[in-house]
Amino acid sequence: MRRQTTYFKTGEVQRSWRLVDADGQPLGRLAAEVAQVLMGKHRPDYTPHVDSGDFVVVVNGKKVAMTGRKAEHRLKQRFSGYPGGLKVETYGQVRERKPELLISDAVRRMLPKSRLGRAMLSKLKVYPGADHPHAAEKPVALTV
Repeated sequence: MRRQTTYFKTGEVQRSWRLVDADGQPLGRLAAEVAQVLMGKHRPDYTPHVDSGDFVVVVNGKKVAMTGRKAEHRLKQRFSGYPGGLKVETYGQVRERKPELLISDAVRRMLPKSRLGRAMLSKLKVYPGADHPHAAEKPVALTV
């Protein structure tokens, strides 16, 4: 009997769709679990150099929780490139204005910083409410 490690090739991956409800979930724990699924580390045949993860749909992004006073104290900074172009807002303001940005940024920082990581991030779909247009894919609920 041969013992051989099996590796995925780029076109051999069978991807499924996962649905995550962010209502009341801490942001970091949610992002860590979603990053694992996007990378494919939840599979027994994980291959590091191939994008072998599943699609993830996150709903209720506006209701994601932050422990302590992180919503008031943590800051998200953007810079326009012009003098005096620094824009600063708290995580609470970002959650109210554009919650999909808050969740996708947290997940992006947990993925590889390469072309492969950018391809993994493109499989993440975040929606502020409970509605999403991916019902035809029949996503399976993912518990966090």
